[in-house]
Amino acid sequence: MTYDLQLSNVGKVYDDGTAAVIDFNLDVQKGEFIAFLGPSGCGKTTTLRMVAGFESITSGDILIRGRRINDLLPEQRPTAMIFQNYALFPHMTVRQNVAFGLEVKGMERRQRDDKVARMLNKLELDDIADMRTDRLSGGQRQRIALARSLVIEPDILLLDEPLGALDANLRKSIQNELKLLQRELGITFVFVTHAQSEALALSDRIVVMSNGRVEQISPPLELYTRPKTLFVAQFIGNNTIIPGTVREIKDGAAVLDTGFGPLAALVEGPAPQSGTNASIVLPAEALRLHTSREAAEAGPADQLTNAIDGKITRLEQIGHIMEFQVELPNGTPITIEGHSDIYGGQFAPGDAIHVSWQPGGASVITQ
Repeated sequence: MTYDLQLSNVGKVYDDGTAAVIDFNLDVQKGEFIAFLGPSGCGKTTTLRMVAGFESITSGDILIRGRRINDLLPEQRPTAMIFQNYALFPHMTVRQNVAFGLEVKGMERRQRDDKVARMLNKLELDDIADMRTDRLSGGQRQRIALARSLVIEPDILLLDEPLGALDANLRKSIQNELKLLQRELGITFVFVTHAQSEALALSDRIVVMSNGRVEQISPPLELYTRPKTLFVAQFIGNNTIIPGTVREIKDGAAVLDTGFGPLAALVEGPAPQSGTNASIVLPAEALRLHTSREAAEAGPADQLTNAIDGKITRLEQIGHIMEFQVELPNGTPITIEGHSDIYGGQFAPGDAIHVSWQPGGASVITQ
């Protein structure tokens, strides 16, 4: 199978010996939307720049549609890149900016004008086509940068935090447009961001990086609900992490001895051996709150099998979503989210409660 983009054991070490990217492996199918996500300095932008040709690679290979591109100059690669500041030419009009790449390629003027006109129309830039870019809004400049990159028909579009300079409302609007445009064109997008919400909303798969290494590559829902490393569990979403030791594997779940007693969670992949250090990862959405009365009436086979005492220390409601801050017996604060239809009017700060979850809603990560 030929992939649109392949990174095979790619590494980057700077002259001072600093390792920026370590043994990066990724196969990207045609038309995929891939996000690189991680904290500042994790290596995500360096990796993108190596694909674009603006950074040399120290080890490994980068292939686009089966062709090794390690030694090709940026302008020789079938890629286009959108930078965070868009890198538009302020002295040029919108039309001239969009046409620039085609001029560099030496395209005949009539053909070039036709392609530019179609792209301006697709991105709804006709009305401002003859205005200078330094007089336009952030959202308009973002569309111009997209048009300039897409008009040259790259195999892969590389985006380096292109929404970072936009306000929240405009950012959300552009996210929606970007996803629709990518689906319509069928072009492979590789998108760098530090914003979890963007990566989760836009991408088909997310590459989470830390200290130059890939921690996990998964579709958004799997990444959010089934983190595979402690770093991912701590970085993505709002998870509660309970350390313990594996006691036994029972019905596809691992029972861990923890500071709160024996607790169970789902095991995916090879089952850990008894005595193995591990952690239970609990997404905020998987946790349920119960009053003392509910807990007292609970039977031995219901969802309170995994139960921990706690006390509500804070309660906030945003629309229909209620967010509870709960303090566990050892002083650990955790967050629980739920709908007001379920919890409305039942709880208040200071209430003693019980927290429970179904084993299938939680994951076990070995340490």
